Amino acid sequence: MAKTTAPKKTKRSKADAESMASKQRDISVSEFFAKNRHLLGFDNPRKALLTTVKEAVDNALDACEEASILPEIEVKIEEVTAPTHASKPGRYIVTITDNGPGIVRKQVENIFGRLLYGSKFHRLKMSRGQQGIGISAAGMYGLMTTGKPMVITTRPKKNKPAHHLELAMDTTKNKPEVTVDIETDDFPDGTGTRVAIEMEAKFFRGKGSVETYLEQTAISNPHCSITFIPPDKANENPDLAESKESVEADEQGILRTQEFSDRIVYPRTVDELPPETEEIKPHPYGVELGTFLTMLNKTEEKQLSGFFRKEFCRVPPSTVKEVTAAASTKGNSYSGSTWVKTVESKDAEKIYKALQEAKLRSPPTDCLSPIGVKQMLAGLLKGVKAEFYTASTRKPSVYRGNPFQIEAAIAFGGELPGDQQARVIRYANRVPLLHQQSACSSFKSVIDTSWKNYGMQQPRGGVPVGPLVVMIHMASVWVPFTSESKDAIADYDEIRKEMSLALQECGRKLGQYIRRRQRMKRDAQKRDVFERYIGEISRACNYLTGTDTQELYDALLAQAKARTEIADAQLDDEGNFIKDSAGNLAKADDVIILDSVGSNNTTNGTVAEAKPIVKKKRVSKSSGKSTSKKRTTKKSSKKAAAGLFGA
Repeated sequence: MAKTTAPKKTKRSKADAESMASKQRDISVSEFFAKNRHLLGFDNPRKALLTTVKEAVDNALDACEEASILPEIEVKIEEVTAPTHASKPGRYIVTITDNGPGIVRKQVENIFGRLLYGSKFHRLKMSRGQQGIGISAAGMYGLMTTGKPMVITTRPKKNKPAHHLELAMDTTKNKPEVTVDIETDDFPDGTGTRVAIEMEAKFFRGKGSVETYLEQTAISNPHCSITFIPPDKANENPDLAESKESVEADEQGILRTQEFSDRIVYPRTVDELPPETEEIKPHPYGVELGTFLTMLNKTEEKQLSGFFRKEFCRVPPSTVKEVTAAASTKGNSYSGSTWVKTVESKDAEKIYKALQEAKLRSPPTDCLSPIGVKQMLAGLLKGVKAEFYTASTRKPSVYRGNPFQIEAAIAFGGELPGDQQARVIRYANRVPLLHQQSACSSFKSVIDTSWKNYGMQQPRGGVPVGPLVVMIHMASVWVPFTSESKDAIADYDEIRKEMSLALQECGRKLGQYIRRRQRMKRDAQKRDVFERYIGEISRACNYLTGTDTQELYDALLAQAKARTEIADAQLDDEGNFIKDSAGNLAKADDVIILDSVGSNNTTNGTVAEAKPIVKKKRVSKSSGKSTSKKRTTKKSSKKAAAGLFGA
């Protein structure tokens, strides 16, 4: 039997401190995100295309609004190489053009060629972008997948040529490398910026697509005009396009999204820019101890009173006096006139704790710019074909010292599908959130709302079923996203509470409208039954008593119309009930009701049928008696006959 030789043991190399230290080096932020691009929303070719368009459009909207310009944005996607297989990506050129203020030449390479470079991270002011990553990360993704640089053309002054640059990012240093830098006249009239990125991607339509994002962006930004040229329209001959270039209103006088042979247009429906926001100082409740100590060391103020006045908001002199007194000890006494340099680390921690326990006013809210009720209704009218619209804007609130404001709107009926789950549209600072829906606080708030109370069907632990679109928006100086890709809002109790209250306000108006529509249908059916038999009753009474047949018929018909008066309710040109003497719903500024001719979604079985309201007597526990059904039904029927809507 042959002997088997044991494998030789290799000698394990031993590293020492010097050899380990020689292998260590700095890691640039661009190098980190190049390997972890899924954190920025570039998980796959499908999402990469959407993220690129999203970041560019968000920057364009922010720039136009800050320069007080009504935004006009064009998004064009050209197919360079078709996918070889359905599962393989193709190669596309994504071009976004805006009419904003443009970018000065010396800042172009920093904005587009460096990660974490921008003007929005350090200021407490509502804006779409927050981190200074998005558009430069899109260029980095295009460079990694195609090797082609980003092409930027910008004109900051009307009467001068535009700057044309082609640049790539050096990911090892997080620095731009400009390969082409020339001036050109190949740019539309006026100021603005055009960005073109070639990348590997997948173009598709439907849920989570670029088209869905632009549609939802148009809803939350009705002051913006967006033109979308998808790949199947990018190569169309402009001479063969429709002769009409402007978007026309429909038969109801509403400007809606229109598709032409060479483009899709999301028209502007509001000619007013959102209110301008103001930058605020940090609120003490939103500052942690480490940040407080850093601010105390870096402040240019000499005394504590000046430090609190310049570095924070909502800290009046009376609070400074209270805080310094609480932090004083026998050995060290503090006041507003204490020199900042004399404050030791232990005492600074005492001042911080006293500041956190002090009663402070909420931060100012002029840093927020909510969409507003009228603008939300205008946006929904443009993008959603329904018959009932309502919206609600909550008062500003605070989480972790950061002011925020919640808005909600719903659209019901019309051409919306009645046999599917309600569509939930989520926004953060006017930006649509298309992914990670189940992890978002907005979606959880919709599920937690009891829609059955408002006449809708709702499965346990799910969204309502029926012809319904729910829109919910959070405006804040710092939106608490769950990740850098900014796809979902973190679940804070203060935020969830405000979202639920906003949805309940809209739900109450929806329930009132559904009950009215259902009663109109029931009363119309009752009248049909009455008219079917009153002729026979009139002839029978004439035979028995000799009463005039026509006179009795007219009297019974008048009585039937009086009992079913709601069936004759009509809508005027503005959607208000003409005969509604108690028309608080239709006359409200936050409600729009359109004529629903030919629409059966309201009562097609997807909406829970509202039963006649039965008002029961309250019975004390000691008596143990209950009201009889017969008596209760009689009282409720009398009340139902009074007034047009039972008021």
